[in-house]
Amino acid sequence: MREDIKRIFRHVMPYKKRMMLAAICSLIISGLNGTLAWLAKPAVDEVLVKGDKSHLIFLSLVIPIVFLGRGIFTYSQNYLMKSSGIKVVRDLRNSMYERMLSLPNMFFSGGSSGSSLSRIMNDTGVLQEVLTYSVKNLFVEAGTIAVLVSIAFWRRWDLTLMAIVVLPSAFYAVGKLGRRLKRASRKAQEGLSMITESIVESFGGIKIIKSFSQEKDEASRFRDKNQNFYREIMRATRITEFSTLIMELTGGLGIGLVLFYGGRLVIRGTITPGDFFSFLTAIFMIYTPAKRLATVSNSLHQSRAPLDRIYTLLNEDKERDGSVDIGTINKEIVFDKVFFRYPDKEDDALYDINLRVEKGEIIAIVGRSGAGKTTFVDLIPKFYSPVRGAIYIDGIDISKATLKSLRAQIGIVSQDVILFNDTVRANIAFGMPGVTEDAVINAAKSAYAHDFIMEFPLGYDTVIGERGIRLSGGQKQRLSIARAILKNPPILILDEATSSLDSASEVVVQKAIENLMGSRTIFVIAHRLSTVKRASRIIVLDKGRIVESGTHDELIKTNGIYKKLYILQFDDSSTVADLIQET
Repeated sequence: MREDIKRIFRHVMPYKKRMMLAAICSLIISGLNGTLAWLAKPAVDEVLVKGDKSHLIFLSLVIPIVFLGRGIFTYSQNYLMKSSGIKVVRDLRNSMYERMLSLPNMFFSGGSSGSSLSRIMNDTGVLQEVLTYSVKNLFVEAGTIAVLVSIAFWRRWDLTLMAIVVLPSAFYAVGKLGRRLKRASRKAQEGLSMITESIVESFGGIKIIKSFSQEKDEASRFRDKNQNFYREIMRATRITEFSTLIMELTGGLGIGLVLFYGGRLVIRGTITPGDFFSFLTAIFMIYTPAKRLATVSNSLHQSRAPLDRIYTLLNEDKERDGSVDIGTINKEIVFDKVFFRYPDKEDDALYDINLRVEKGEIIAIVGRSGAGKTTFVDLIPKFYSPVRGAIYIDGIDISKATLKSLRAQIGIVSQDVILFNDTVRANIAFGMPGVTEDAVINAAKSAYAHDFIMEFPLGYDTVIGERGIRLSGGQKQRLSIARAILKNPPILILDEATSSLDSASEVVVQKAIENLMGSRTIFVIAHRLSTVKRASRIIVLDKGRIVESGTHDELIKTNGIYKKLYILQFDDSSTVADLIQET
């Protein structure tokens, strides 16, 4: 618990002036609460018992002023605490998002986007509640209890001890419940994360859900997750409310003892009714902040699970950056005894890869599904790093290169086109804020995208929707190519850029790709082998190994995997069953 409180206050420190002002307001509020208890004695002894009119007038004027002051300082304190809490959560969300962007690809391939979204939005929301209400109550109620206990001791120390002797046992019981509350809160946050994950996946896969008529099944799965979340929330609610029950019982016992013993003192004439009423007012006012402090304890316990999840993300290792700025390729790219394995796999995805690629070469990479083609090209921009061996660009080990300088040399066009919910212009110029309008238009023309863009009512100012949902597959791909043309990289990776398109769209996109290729060093992945015939070299991957290498004509002359893949696509005389049997 102590470490969690330190974490919270570490994030609060940038706003310590606001918090100090809020603390001062809290002390004033505590003092005004004590003033109300103190005024109870003259209200009874001087006004009700003696009938003193001057005290009546005085109290009638002072009490509204005390309440006004308490209202003003409560408003100020609430505003300062809420604004501090919102600022802290804003900063946390910024830090979490920035950390997420700096994480290696392995994090995203092994995790859930819904879970990360839940951490950034839901977990930080819980922390905001803690800062806004719990820390505020900690300031106000602790000060109020201190002031009221002092007043109560001043009036009757023996009655005060009798009234508060039951509080330690109550706080002990609440603390024990708090540990159970942390476990319940952790499960509730995990349940909420699963709900968020389901929603994100359903939005992304709504076409698949509908095409397989899985609406009822998906709704049923969501109801199960929602019901599980409900159960965990109710478990946490029962623990929280049981804490309230304990504090109510404690308060009743304490006040019952005070009424019995204090009432006898008044009857005997040992103390005045005013003393007793002032004391009783203080005790009544103590139990309310004591119950709120118990709530603070529960809230802090509830915040521990979200804090753990937040710090799990914040403590993830960043993508490893180098220190050497790498320039434009002048000579070659070399794969030197490269091995790669995914963390959760037993077998290597790539095994002993040795390859030398001269500047300006077109290297086509072919192989069966799962052969390691995409993994191979993902090593070039350092989306993943080899577990053994190295990749060199002009003699520089890319593991030592800065990510920015390395990736500035590489353009990627893949079958999974990534577009943003922004304008056509912003998507083409993504990552290149200083480009001119003419440069954007020229890139679009080279990608055969200008004509369909101008058919939109707003042209280049048209917002294309999330992931370009308002565009066809061919239109998305051409915008992606326009983006690559505008970047003008010396190294280009084409990852099955036309595999999901119809024949008509493929023809147009292929023309756009030819405009993009130019004299660059190019790595092409394609299932449609017609797109790789003009490659300088074709390398064939099988189970992570380079098993064949050569030109199209050279490989056709052999009776290897490339020939079988080629026949499978273009020769109707061979059946799929025959080829499977051969392989």
